Amino acid sequence: MDKRALPSSFFTRLSRRTGPRLLALLVLLLGLGLTYGAWRNASDASEQQVRADFDFRVRELIGSINSRMRTYTEVLRGVQGLYAGSKTVSSEEFHAYLAVQDITRHFPGIQGIGYLPLLPAAPGAMRAPITFLEPPSEQNVRVIGRDLLAEPVRRAALEQARDTGQVAMTGKIRLLQDGGEQGKIDGFLLALPLFESGRAYTSVQQRRAALHAWVYAAFRMNDLMQGVGGESSRLLKLEIYDGQRLDESALLHDSMPGAKVVSEGLSATQALTIAGHVWSVRVRALPGFDRDLLARPRVVAWTGLCASLVLALATWLLAASRYQAQRSLARASELAGQLEQGQASVLAMAEAAQRSQAMLRNILDSTLDGILVDNADGRIFTSNRRFRDLWQVPDTLDWQADDVALVLHMQGQLEQATPFLDARREAPHDHCEQRDLLHLRDGRVIEQYIRSMQLGNEQARLWTFRDISERSLAERRETTRRQVLEMLAIGAPLDRILESVVLGVQADHPAMLCSILLFDEQRRRLVLGAAPTLPAFFNLSSHGHGVDMQRGVHGVAALAVRSGQRVSVPDLRAAEKLPGEMELAEQAGLQSCWAEPVRGGSGKLLGVLMAYHRQPLAPGASHLARLSEAAHLAGMAIEQAQVAQALRAGEARFRSLYDHAPVALWEQDWSAVREALNVIKQSGVQDLPAYFQQHPEELKRLARLVRIIDANGAALAQVRAKLDDQRRGKLGLAQNFDEAALPAFGAALLALAGGAHLYECESSFLRLDGAVRQNALSLLVMPGHADSLDFVMVSSLDITERKRMNAELLQLATTDFLTGLPNRRHFMTTLANEHARLQRELSSVATVLMLDIDHFKRVNDEYGHAVGDVVLRHLGSLLCQALRKVDVPGRVGGEEFAILLPGTDMASAAVFAERLRARVADSSVSIDGGALLYVTVSIGMAAMSGTDADCDAVLVRADEALYRAKRGGRNRVEHHDGAGSGGVLSQFMSS
Repeated sequence: MDKRALPSSFFTRLSRRTGPRLLALLVLLLGLGLTYGAWRNASDASEQQVRADFDFRVRELIGSINSRMRTYTEVLRGVQGLYAGSKTVSSEEFHAYLAVQDITRHFPGIQGIGYLPLLPAAPGAMRAPITFLEPPSEQNVRVIGRDLLAEPVRRAALEQARDTGQVAMTGKIRLLQDGGEQGKIDGFLLALPLFESGRAYTSVQQRRAALHAWVYAAFRMNDLMQGVGGESSRLLKLEIYDGQRLDESALLHDSMPGAKVVSEGLSATQALTIAGHVWSVRVRALPGFDRDLLARPRVVAWTGLCASLVLALATWLLAASRYQAQRSLARASELAGQLEQGQASVLAMAEAAQRSQAMLRNILDSTLDGILVDNADGRIFTSNRRFRDLWQVPDTLDWQADDVALVLHMQGQLEQATPFLDARREAPHDHCEQRDLLHLRDGRVIEQYIRSMQLGNEQARLWTFRDISERSLAERRETTRRQVLEMLAIGAPLDRILESVVLGVQADHPAMLCSILLFDEQRRRLVLGAAPTLPAFFNLSSHGHGVDMQRGVHGVAALAVRSGQRVSVPDLRAAEKLPGEMELAEQAGLQSCWAEPVRGGSGKLLGVLMAYHRQPLAPGASHLARLSEAAHLAGMAIEQAQVAQALRAGEARFRSLYDHAPVALWEQDWSAVREALNVIKQSGVQDLPAYFQQHPEELKRLARLVRIIDANGAALAQVRAKLDDQRRGKLGLAQNFDEAALPAFGAALLALAGGAHLYECESSFLRLDGAVRQNALSLLVMPGHADSLDFVMVSSLDITERKRMNAELLQLATTDFLTGLPNRRHFMTTLANEHARLQRELSSVATVLMLDIDHFKRVNDEYGHAVGDVVLRHLGSLLCQALRKVDVPGRVGGEEFAILLPGTDMASAAVFAERLRARVADSSVSIDGGALLYVTVSIGMAAMSGTDADCDAVLVRADEALYRAKRGGRNRVEHHDGAGSGGVLSQFMSS
């Protein structure tokens, strides 16, 4: 019996017992069971792959946000470095610095970078107005001057930055550029404190004391998040919430408002801390995210279902055919037809399987990453199209038959093949993963990712290659740029900065050797700026050659500066445009070179960046981009060095003018005085002038706090000091304000502390030899130092001799040379002042006396004018002895005198006049020969009134009384009683 007939017999007996339909149903159920198992395995694997892909993209997105915010934080630190390198930064310097940054182009999302000085607003209050804001757009200009301390959210961030000394972030706000609270776009601010140079700020108290300003950046959230994550985040819904609550009021950014998500299963929420502030980031997948990966289970399910149906149908047909064959031979042809249909169905299923495989191949070929699969022996199973494009694998290369040829092809494109070869030698095991970076000769950077996997019964490796040239180039550019900016901020030498630029380029392209050549002062030659790795003999030959050179390898640099354009020579030996010998290049082992012009911010040509290769090579896109960036950084460094050199020259000229100025100049620091004055105000003192009058010792204490920083030669000569005296600290405020002039110092202090930029006064000062002198002072608070008074420029002029001469001139102009009494002009001025006082104070009184020496003409005629002069001096002496301090005498004529008695009525004046008359009559004057000469005086009195038209009216009345006394017999006193006596005066004058 044939054993092969047993299955048929069994099938026949089973079909007879169960019937064809039931057998087909059993086969269908079995096929469906197997299909369900295959579908479940495929579904689980797809869901795991979807979740892994989702988690990877979430990490990549969070990393992109972190990286972008770190980059923007470094922009603020660059501005902080700008202020740390200079005491004052003008609006033009602030604009020029940020114009080079080009924040609108390179840093999307930043609406502006501004400068906030800390200014006093009211007693005990401060404000931080927006002083500088770049770029100068219409929206930014509109908010200049707004006080950011006036709003609680912004104030909290500024105070956090001040207390921590680090970058601080505000919560969710509406930007002032968008209308503040009326705006519709969410945003936030980053703030970084600026501390006073030279002061410690290790503690919170020190930082609060040293703070003088902030720099800040304003962000519009939607603009900032534009393009984050790139194409890979297209099917992800990104939501960013302020704080840790995921509610609508805290929503900062929604990448796709209203979009429907796949499910909450593909969702991830992560807390992100930036600048001391917490964001809650939620990422959810959109429909279509898992479309490609979830299609595989459906293919398996449909394939299994079709196969089960086909098998069940075939089983039913086979059973039915056998069943019918035994029943009737007539149905044999029908069963044969059904069998042919079954075969056609099987062929259709095979074609469907081939189409599914083709579809999977298309999916593999359309991925963004290059994929290669091999085993432990290095035998390559498959690769996708992206892999062949990425590694430029020619179609003629039969890599499946000769995998060694493919490895050699890849190795030939690498600058350093060690990471690739080491990973290939390592056998796959378990589920290990490995990541490396590969640098290609054409400048590209490829990320290599290896993952072990089980392929059937064999252990295999999945190689994934991703081109990250642009991202790597951007990171290296940012690193080099930040390093150059830091060196510029600390004032590093130009050669060190240029060397850093060159080394940064060579670090990106190890096979490249670079140098920077600069114009000399006449712009006729190129001198070496930096070439750290080129041979010394080659650098020596490149230093100082003319820009008109046309031969040799250095002619490439000359050609670039002459044309102002990039020059590329892929093969120096075959260059037709550079006639001449190439011995230097051959001796240095250089076979190709590129020249990139170096320009400043204004487009001025400053030099050339040279790049050399040891092999013939044309520059790729990454090479050109890197050289352009390096040339830009070099241009920034050169311009900064030129500005610094001009600044040093200007400082030297200013110092020379300062030291040789004919005016005495003092540089002083009043900051400690300002702080002490603030402490006094905070203690509750409101009226500082009255306080200083009551506490003169406080002015002495404040004066001792003034520091003399510097003094020029004229100042040292003025106080009889030497340079050593200044160095030893012997100079102090007493050389401007001595102890007697402390009230003038107090007035100057109150004026400067009150906001005055210039104050002028007169003072007395003490020379180092002990002499007290007079000086005229001009105190100027330098711009930018009005809040601290730490830079006060004082010019002093010794006016001692001028004041002495003025006093002598005043004495000559107001005093009678013979008697020493005030002359007529001075007496009339005093009389006019007294009349003005009586007009203001109608209740006050005053009296005027007119005196005349009796028979004075006879004295001159009998004894001579010399004796007459003695008599006049004698009378002047008697008047000075008899008068009070407030009384004013005066010689108003030849022998006529007048006396003003303020506050004296007629009765008291009469008593005084009678006593004076008697004293003159009782005195005598010695003349030649020992003889004594007696003289008498006649006195007329009149009361002075505020109702008089002018001061001459009282003199007229007193003169009338005087002539009445003379007419009445002389040596007597008469007073004007206010009645009309003009007739008597007229009669006397007519006689």
